[in-house]
Amino acid sequence: MDAFEQPPPWLRASRLAGRQFGVLSGAQLREVGVERGAVQNGVRAGRLHRVHHSVYALGHTLLRPEGHRLAAVLACGPGAVLSHRSAAAHWELLATDQVRIDVTATRGRHSVPGIRLHTSRSLDAQDTTNHENIPITTVHRTLLDLAATVRDDQLERALAQAMYLQLYDQRAIDDVIARSNGHRGTSVLRDATKQEPQITKSMWETRMLALVRGAGLPEPRCNEALHAPDHGECYPDFHWPAYGLIVETDGWEAHRTLAAFRSDRAKDAALTAAGYKVLRFTWDVDDATVLRRLRALLQN
Repeated sequence: MDAFEQPPPWLRASRLAGRQFGVLSGAQLREVGVERGAVQNGVRAGRLHRVHHSVYALGHTLLRPEGHRLAAVLACGPGAVLSHRSAAAHWELLATDQVRIDVTATRGRHSVPGIRLHTSRSLDAQDTTNHENIPITTVHRTLLDLAATVRDDQLERALAQAMYLQLYDQRAIDDVIARSNGHRGTSVLRDATKQEPQITKSMWETRMLALVRGAGLPEPRCNEALHAPDHGECYPDFHWPAYGLIVETDGWEAHRTLAAFRSDRAKDAALTAAGYKVLRFTWDVDDATVLRRLRALLQN
């Protein structure tokens, strides 16, 4: 091949698909030199597989979640971005098992099967970016959209995860709120960020934190480093420094091995020897029992 000769169209298409989780749009195929007739022939021959209208998987249909997400964005045309729960999943802020993929696009776009299409007048260009080769709402715009569509505990989990991943920026949140007048999530996100969100590791921990707050009990520190003599650094699920109280929440999935069981008991013993009161609750304990025991120990 001459040094200035372009690679064959299908080779260029293959290279592009390799950077895009195996999917391409019809427009992208034409840009690399695959004409409409060749696209139709490719579909008939099984080289291309339609994912959405004018969006194809090249070579096979076994797409990763990222491939399905990008295909949904491509199907909604130029300027479309992954958003809401799907964007939160891509940023690793909040898991989702929903089948339909959330995409935000400009007004006038038609709905697409398998895609939950959102239109927005307040989606500023600075609220979009590209993360791992997928056009997507920024972390802080994603949090704003979540504030309008998910439960309070799910929003707090997403906020805490953003902090854990070092993606949280209060100034950026304030900015996106200020620029999104009329968005249904503005007041919810503003209220949710008045206090620092707590990092929780499990749904049981989320339930425990909700119980504590609902009962008006003192706010604990969550998963913060604490030095236990004879044990070293550990991260109690909940810690009330003023009361010398530590609470650990046990879920079966996290403690099913003998090694994990022994490690937890060694940590409990070290903390008890250091003067802490340590309570351990399993996931199946009833709320009334949890609150009764906590109230007994969280008294001045």
